[in-house]
Amino acid sequence: MLEPIRKPIRRAIAPVRALFVSDASAGVLLILVAAAALVVANSPLAEDYHNLLYTYWWPKEVFYLNDLHLWINDGLMVIFFFVVGLEVKRELIAGELSSADKRTLPIISAGAGMAVPALIFVTIAGSNPELIRGWAIPAATDIAFAMGVLGLLGTRVPASLRLFLLTVAIVDDIGAVLVIAVFYTAHLDVMWLAISFVVFGAMVGMNRFGVKSFWPFLLGAIALWLAVLFSGVHATIAGVLAALTIPMRDADGHSMLEKAEHALAPWSAYLVVPIFGFANAGVHILDMTVEQIFAPLPLAIATGLFVGKQLGIFTIVFLSVKLGIAKKPENANWMEIWGVTILTGIGFTMSLFISGLAFGNSQLLVDEAKIGILLGSIISAIIGYVALRLTTQHPEETEHLEEARQAKP
Repeated sequence: MLEPIRKPIRRAIAPVRALFVSDASAGVLLILVAAAALVVANSPLAEDYHNLLYTYWWPKEVFYLNDLHLWINDGLMVIFFFVVGLEVKRELIAGELSSADKRTLPIISAGAGMAVPALIFVTIAGSNPELIRGWAIPAATDIAFAMGVLGLLGTRVPASLRLFLLTVAIVDDIGAVLVIAVFYTAHLDVMWLAISFVVFGAMVGMNRFGVKSFWPFLLGAIALWLAVLFSGVHATIAGVLAALTIPMRDADGHSMLEKAEHALAPWSAYLVVPIFGFANAGVHILDMTVEQIFAPLPLAIATGLFVGKQLGIFTIVFLSVKLGIAKKPENANWMEIWGVTILTGIGFTMSLFISGLAFGNSQLLVDEAKIGILLGSIISAIIGYVALRLTTQHPEETEHLEEARQAKP
């Protein structure tokens, strides 16, 4: 009797309910934190905000991490990269990247989604040698932010496209980590690098010889972080490397890797990344002119994110399907695929991280990079949401999910 009324109500509240599922809520929190950082950085609290992050605690000779901003970016963010590493290993061994037919489309899509934005960046800003170090800034997709926007659409977007966006973003993260390790290492201390290899080798050995307790790996991860920090390679790489050594099974036969991921993922999504976002998204824009906002650096980053990501990924998906290299995501049309590729232009977390590595010696360039990241990400989020809102409608998946929920005892 009430069923004809319940179905429209369920569909109407789907976007609101979506805010409270994990992927969406983490992204929405990140959006709010970024907005809060911008407000604070352009308010009477701006000086306090800057002093909180950049006041020196001790001379750099005593210990490299000598202010709150460095502890967040080089210390706290190791947890984020550790979770990324756990996620990557799980996907490679037992997930959507575990077989050739599953990983073909995400890998080539992510590759194109990194290459085309980088080419656009170099085309716009490449004439200035001071800016060229920022070529990788528009190459990364923010998983939480992108999935958060997608979550606002409820179940209108087919499940295959949600999975496609997630796997592309994961492969994208792998590429970004490699880029950081290879291109953003300023100097190398051979002794500490050798110690890093020894610690990493010991952790691999613990895995191979069947150590089933998590604590030795945790202690090894801390030691690896310190060694990598002093080696000159960016310390967050230690998080990914340590995660790759975590065994799949513990002494009880349960998945140690999944237990660690499930335990740490909420802390990463709801504490680490929001703190990083608040510490890095704040940029003073009130006194900026239009010329500064659309200077070569922010323009190159914003264009790379909004135009480059969707152009690279959609083109490679279209060609791969037409040439028979990969299958089109199930139950999705080309307009819906295009809408999802727009969302890959949301490059918040990793892009901000890389901008700090690229232009850490120039606050002006860091601020310009932040403007480009925010512009490109916001435009991608809004246009992507609107495109998917207008082109997607999959009530059959909504009804199927509701029936499955109701069938559960």
